[in-house]
Amino acid sequence: MEMGQGSCCTPGEKRCGCEDGHQGQPFARISTGSTDHMVRLEGGAFLMGTEDGIGYPDDGEGPIREVTLDPFLMDQYAVSNADFATFIEATGHQTDAQKFGYSYVFHLLLSPSQKRTLDMLGRTVMGLEWWYHVEGADWAHPFGPESDITGLENHPATHVSYRDALAYCAWAGKRLPTEAEVEYAARGGLVGKRHAWGDELMPGGKHMCNIFQGKFPEYNSGEDGFVGTAPVDAYEPNNYGLYNMAGNVWEWVFDWWSPDFHITGPRNNPIGPDSGERRVNRGGSYLCHDSYCNRYRVAARTSNTPDSSTGNLGFRCVRDVKSDD
Repeated sequence: MEMGQGSCCTPGEKRCGCEDGHQGQPFARISTGSTDHMVRLEGGAFLMGTEDGIGYPDDGEGPIREVTLDPFLMDQYAVSNADFATFIEATGHQTDAQKFGYSYVFHLLLSPSQKRTLDMLGRTVMGLEWWYHVEGADWAHPFGPESDITGLENHPATHVSYRDALAYCAWAGKRLPTEAEVEYAARGGLVGKRHAWGDELMPGGKHMCNIFQGKFPEYNSGEDGFVGTAPVDAYEPNNYGLYNMAGNVWEWVFDWWSPDFHITGPRNNPIGPDSGERRVNRGGSYLCHDSYCNRYRVAARTSNTPDSSTGNLGFRCVRDVKSDD
């Protein structure tokens, strides 16, 4: 097993060698799925990227460049546990976490007895010791085999790999968004702003997204109402009516990861490099904290291997526009 660091707050690894270093599934336009709970976005030209001093230049957040997109529809919400359960019941899909028998859980979401046992087994992630390798953790058992999603039906599905997200999209008649589509959607028509709602993280002292408060990673005060995930419709939507485009869970997007491809790459409906080893994640999660990782900004980006899964990684779908939409 080859371990790696998906980002500052998400472990990543190569569990099966699938899609490593080659093209994987090609990009395809899809317009067959239901448009229920989707928002039509008109596309056009927008300014993507940032040169903000609090960003991460090595991640390829800049330069600011004009990108043009065709119209598309995006889910208002991340795919919920209830949505994912319907997919599992309809298809019998087995997730990567279920196949491999484990996933990663943040330490504050484990019981003291779980942590004692896992500590004795040496199940922390080197360099990211707040993450635990938990056997039996998966989308339906988010904190380990003794847990379930009762009461979390409207929370985002987690412990879902890129490959699992693709399988859901295929079933739903949709696809994963491109990175440019996600940033366009997250900006909600605002130009050059740091967050999905403006430049201030907490305008008027109001929490706008589900991120970490307290001292990372030891203590989360939960001042925003949540220590783990929040419902997919929590907080106010952005100007496009999209919920949780920042915080809550990282979301898979189509593009292969590169810190510099976009500098000289296409600016019209870009889909990223033709190949790679990691797929892009966008939006940040409930573990992002200003003192350690402020990647809840609209231009922030990270990546993970296509078969990785964690308790703060989910997805939402998009669909291309037909003439009668």
